[in-house]
Amino acid sequence: MTTGKDSSVNVQAKEEVLRIENLHTYFYSRDGVVKAVNGVNLSVKADSILGIVGESGSGKSVMVLSLLRLVPDPGKITQGSVYFEGRDLLEIGTEEMLGVRGNSISMIFQDPKGSLNPIETIGKQISEILLAHSPMSIKEAAERTMELLKEMALPEYIFKQYPFQLSGGQAQRAMIAMATAWRPKILIADEPTSSLDMTVQADVLARLQRVRAEKHSAIILITHSMGVIAQMAEDIAVMYAGSVVEYGDTRAMFERPYHPYTWALLQSIVRLDEPGRVIRPIPGSPPDSIDLPDQCPYMPRCPKASNECRLNVRPPLREIEPGHYVACYNVIEQT
Repeated sequence: MTTGKDSSVNVQAKEEVLRIENLHTYFYSRDGVVKAVNGVNLSVKADSILGIVGESGSGKSVMVLSLLRLVPDPGKITQGSVYFEGRDLLEIGTEEMLGVRGNSISMIFQDPKGSLNPIETIGKQISEILLAHSPMSIKEAAERTMELLKEMALPEYIFKQYPFQLSGGQAQRAMIAMATAWRPKILIADEPTSSLDMTVQADVLARLQRVRAEKHSAIILITHSMGVIAQMAEDIAVMYAGSVVEYGDTRAMFERPYHPYTWALLQSIVRLDEPGRVIRPIPGSPPDSIDLPDQCPYMPRCPKASNECRLNVRPPLREIEPGHYVACYNVIEQT
């Protein structure tokens, strides 16, 4: 079933807009080295939504912060490449990188109110993004900002309000307006529906889909919810202990999960099409990122672990079927 070929992900169905190769991001603490991102290989396709899923601490947020070189101290990108428009974003100069952030690649952060400047109005903050990448006048930037707020169904008075005056949903829509001001080729949405009620969550997700349809941006969507992934994403990357353990088409992975961790995630959620199914929580806890083993980090929790897993180093991603990649020595057999 497997090709036996080790590979970084390279899917040909659509044009590749971004490629991550062997990315490592470590945090150096008094207790040791936290391997938050530990060898990520991933591809993002143009005009599509890639869902990133995994438990808390799996490295999802640090991975996307690494793409923009926004890793906070004491974090450091120690190895790897991020290719975008023929350039390695980890090698270009600071000024060139500033031209990429907010223009070609934008990010909606997990906590919208905490990410907005509390002492500046919403209008001024969005206008500053426009002025940073264009010689337009302040008046033109203000007019464009009003258009962006209107696109997000936000009333005009939001322009003069401060973040603390907005509801959670309004703050999130303001963040989307800011992030999409320059029609970015890649939009990163880090847990965009966290701490929002179900109605507001649905509205935010619908607006992200509209951004993708109207602006043709590729979207990297980070979430804990497999339901959101099923609704939104064409492709899924499952992360565990800082690396991608399975990547492929969403429908294929829901129907044929090959990695035991992916299978366990799907068994731990409620499904409307299987009302009588028993929910199975994943036993054990994720590994300590300070002391990651050389072997597969999922091995202590894996029901399929074998001597091959114990005696070999962490398995690399392998193409198990066209466009479907798995990092496992003992994949789940499909019937």
